[in-house]
Amino acid sequence: MSDFMNAGGLPDFKCRGTRASVALHDQQLRHFLQVWQRAKASGVSLPEVDDPDYVSFDALLRHVFRWARTYMIWCCEHLGLPESGMKAVPDVEVIASEAESYMGHLLKVWWRPLSNVPAERFNEVYPSPWGIPYCIDAMLEHAVMHPVKHRFQLEELLGER
Repeated sequence: MSDFMNAGGLPDFKCRGTRASVALHDQQLRHFLQVWQRAKASGVSLPEVDDPDYVSFDALLRHVFRWARTYMIWCCEHLGLPESGMKAVPDVEVIASEAESYMGHLLKVWWRPLSNVPAERFNEVYPSPWGIPYCIDAMLEHAVMHPVKHRFQLEELLGER
């Protein structure tokens, strides 16, 4: 669990739905990393595809971390909030050795900009980085599901699904 969860629970948010998305994102990113570590250690191979985010386990990990960061940057930009001080994602060459510390950093600061945003702001719609309109709430749900999807794919490779 995150530092804020270990220190007595997730703080109050003006929007309880956002609070739930933040807690679920924390949980799912941590679960993804555990499965990623098992998959990388297992000796299974990723499927051969043209996607550069699937050329290696380290590239996949960087992809998941990079998008977790990008989702929050997008939310902050559209809500007119300062970023929460998220460091850049480590390069693919060092991502595996820095995975635990980077994830800890990311999750420690990821939620902070959103805690005082009123609920009605989460329904405002903006173009996503891939061009489809999203409201802030939907982008947060997307952020939760992104590591879930990649975890599912890794569990299938491991024969756990």
